[in-house]
This record gives sequence, C-alpha cells and structure tokens, in this order.
Amino acid sequence: MWFVIGLIVGGLILGFLWLMNRHNFSLKWYEWLIGLAGVVLLLFTIQNFFGSLAEIESKAASMFLLVTGLPSLIFLALAWQLASRRLKKT
Repeated sequence: MWFVIGLIVGGLILGFLWLMNRHNFSLKWYEWLIGLAGVVLLLFTIQNFFGSLAEIESKAASMFLLVTGLPSLIFLALAWQLASRRLKKT
C-alpha cells in the first residue's frame, strides 16, 4: 500500500512542479513550508487511520481523522489560498 501511495504522491509532486514551470510561477518559502507540513500530516493521518482500523480500534481511527486530518486539510487549504491570492494580485 505504501509503495502505491509513494508513487501517487511522487507523481502529484512531479505534476505540480511541471505545472509551475509551464505557467512560469513560483511559491514563497512559507507557502512551500505550510504545504509540506500539510502533506506530511495528511500522510501521517492516513497511516494511523488504517493502522487503527486494522487493530479494530474504530474510535482511535476516528480521532486521528479529527485531530490530525483536519489540521492537515487546513494547512493545505491555507497554502493554496496564500499562493492563489498572491498570484491574482500580480
């Protein structure tokens, strides 16, 4: 499972970098940092969610989605909004 997730994440990062290069835009360092924190937290959430479900701990799995999944989505949305608003200004 993690090999497939690694391939998907690697493909998404490669596609994102290709799009950035094609459309000639760049991100600030803090947008990269917030986005990277969101992706790492999201992968952590996925791993712990499925691990908790495998151990038949459905309440722990639900708590992982709430405690770490929600902040990861907030980080990713924040990075996207920061970048899109900066690009709309110019």
